[in-house]
Amino acid sequence: MSAVSSGGGRPEGAGPARPDATQSAATAGSAAELADRQQSVSLPAARSNRPVTLGHRIEYAVTRAAFALFGALGPDAASDLAGGVARRLGPMIRPVSRRAENNMRHVFPEWSETKVRETVADVWENLGRTAAEYPHLAAFDPERGDRVKVQVCQEAEERRKKGLPSILVSGHFANWEVMPLVLHSEKIDYAVIYRPVNNPLVDGHIINLRGEVMSRRMIPKGYDGARDAMAQLKSGRCIAMLADQKLNTGIPATLLGRRAMTPTAAARLAVRFGVPVFPSAIVRKGGARFEVFMRDAIEFEASGHTGRDVARLTQLINDAIGREIEAHPGQWLWFHRRWPMEEVENSSRSD
Repeated sequence: MSAVSSGGGRPEGAGPARPDATQSAATAGSAAELADRQQSVSLPAARSNRPVTLGHRIEYAVTRAAFALFGALGPDAASDLAGGVARRLGPMIRPVSRRAENNMRHVFPEWSETKVRETVADVWENLGRTAAEYPHLAAFDPERGDRVKVQVCQEAEERRKKGLPSILVSGHFANWEVMPLVLHSEKIDYAVIYRPVNNPLVDGHIINLRGEVMSRRMIPKGYDGARDAMAQLKSGRCIAMLADQKLNTGIPATLLGRRAMTPTAAARLAVRFGVPVFPSAIVRKGGARFEVFMRDAIEFEASGHTGRDVARLTQLINDAIGREIEAHPGQWLWFHRRWPMEEVENSSRSD
């Protein structure tokens, strides 16, 4: 079966997602109607657990200036310009590029050095394009043009029509900011879990940009965020998150066949509430154009033992993410310390 099920009873700790009065937003007739219903939702505050430094202020000023430039150029010209510059200059930033190269050698030992370096250049180009596309997020709304094509599996569409919650997972593929826009255009009522930007000033600016074009229900990662996510599921909303980053307090699953400490939030929520997990991916189709896929729900049968179920489902989520990375390796963000540093370095030295 494609939903998380215990084959008879609910999983340990499970409870039905009881919709409250706000669930009707899940069955809105249009994305505009859904947006109108969210106007009263307050955006999260910018990161406040660190003081604003002079460095933060300089970085913020540079970011605003860059966004102003890219905004004046238009989405295609901005994406092309930043992508070209990043492709040429990015590989010269050796500490960051070396990490990506070593990650690739670790999980794809059969790759030639030429392929490794070409893929790193692709990653830098994609990152440059993504940064330049931030001021143009509204242009990637599928309802406003043909820049983004969307394929949604039948089960996800049926659950949307019924106002049923789900877990939506993806990774840092292509321009990952387009994914929430697509969910919004598909009239899916959701809350998104996000990692705040380190710079509090830039964090606040990005929150405001996102709030203008996608769900205003944004949940910062952390203990309070976990409680908020559970409340959203109980209210009948979907939870969307990127599940491809390292978490030291996670569990040792594998990604692309290599051990990787992995967050369990998506699996824990799915097991607790008995809802399906839908993996999604976004593929850059040249320049500032994309295709988004919401795949079939992960096939999973819960046993009723929470710990084992969470571990198995976490691994299945990693497997789904790994397939998307393998399909388009140059469009994933390889700069993360996703695998244990000592194992990555050992793989690189043995080549």
